[in-house]
Amino acid sequence: MAKAKTIYTCTECGAQEPKWQGQCPSCMAWNTLVETIAETAATNRYANKFDGVAQSSLLQKLADVEAAEVPRQPTGVSEFDRVLGGGLVAGGVVLIGGDPGIGKSTLLLQTLCHIGAMTNPKPRKAIYVSGEESAQQIAMRAKRLGLDASPIDLLAEINLEKILATLQAHKPDIAVIDSIQTVYSEALQSAPGSVAQVRECSAQLTRLAKQMGIAVILVGHVTKEGSLAGPRVLEHIVDTVLYFEGDPNSSFRLIRAFKNRFGAVNELGVFAMTEKGLREVTNPSALFLSHHSEQVAGSCITVTQEGTRPLLIEIQALVDEAHAPNPKRLCVGLEQNRLAMLLAVLHRHAGIPCFDQDVFINAVGGVKIGEPAVDLAVLFSIVSSLKNKPLDNKLIVFGEVGLAGEVRPVQGGLVRLKEAAKLGFSKAIVPKANQPKQAIDGIEVIGVERLEQALSRMRDG
Repeated sequence: MAKAKTIYTCTECGAQEPKWQGQCPSCMAWNTLVETIAETAATNRYANKFDGVAQSSLLQKLADVEAAEVPRQPTGVSEFDRVLGGGLVAGGVVLIGGDPGIGKSTLLLQTLCHIGAMTNPKPRKAIYVSGEESAQQIAMRAKRLGLDASPIDLLAEINLEKILATLQAHKPDIAVIDSIQTVYSEALQSAPGSVAQVRECSAQLTRLAKQMGIAVILVGHVTKEGSLAGPRVLEHIVDTVLYFEGDPNSSFRLIRAFKNRFGAVNELGVFAMTEKGLREVTNPSALFLSHHSEQVAGSCITVTQEGTRPLLIEIQALVDEAHAPNPKRLCVGLEQNRLAMLLAVLHRHAGIPCFDQDVFINAVGGVKIGEPAVDLAVLFSIVSSLKNKPLDNKLIVFGEVGLAGEVRPVQGGLVRLKEAAKLGFSKAIVPKANQPKQAIDGIEVIGVERLEQALSRMRDG
């Protein structure tokens, strides 16, 4: 028997090379070439399955196409609906990834039970396809969580052709594939989880979802770097990409939308892991605020915005005398390079040096902040710790700080201020451009244009 020919496929871009290399010549990524079996020409008989998803039609003007609002299917889990943009869409494909044991399967099992129990406007049929767990394991989980799993149809299968035949025969409204890395197609010779199998199986499931109007949810594994495993094309094929995040030492879980063709991106859903599964957190700002019995130095409250949701977060700083030639700069939840830039701005425009100090910054609650609106709050917490002067516990601060020392406006300033006032904060230092034209009940808003002006307000307060 002739030995099967092997090739090396890049897990990032899908490029194929005849021999292994440390760096992919196509996308220049390192250590991404994995050995796979070359597909034979016999697979050409499956070429008809690569027909276009959309039906062929004549050329038409874009202005003549009627733009109709896409109807949503609520899942019964409001935090999940928020991240999805209002609910599932018929024919939409959702990819959700996360670390092992983070709660992906638990969330989807709870969601399907909620959907199956909903009778308005009509009962919806749901199928759970499991490639990683047996039917008995899933039944034990449903029993442990106290769920009524009677409306859910369960299929323990990893063969793509059998899965497609089941979906075509039963025509469900929603189908969950857990996980896409375990599914394989008989048309390919490579093992499940390989680049070719993941690409082929996801394309076939997406095509069926579009043709039959089935809302399909794919569960994806993640690599040790935290990105979704498999070819990058997997994220391009689907309509929505969600990431399930959470600190293993904390009970809180966050779902972020990184791509959504039917809604806003960067939306955030917050859950708490309990003995009865995932529970929705309706007031997530309370998670990220520490409750000090008295005022402490180095703590500043800011308001960040995740999609359309404002979140109050506590920024903590610890500034201590350095006992080494190179002072430490450490950030948890924020970008470390931005901290170095802010310290330089603080020295140049406010005359406060930290070149002989160790600086540690932490965003309470394990949240990751990517927007520059927290710059001013970071500097306030640093100065508070350096001077050992506590800030007012009813003060909130937000604003972007530029290299010239100016305090730049941020988007959604009014929404942030209203959220702070709702939670009992009475004073705010914000960019001048974000100062509201009409006063907000219960909160005094101070607008500043320069960093030194903001710090003088801090000392006055």
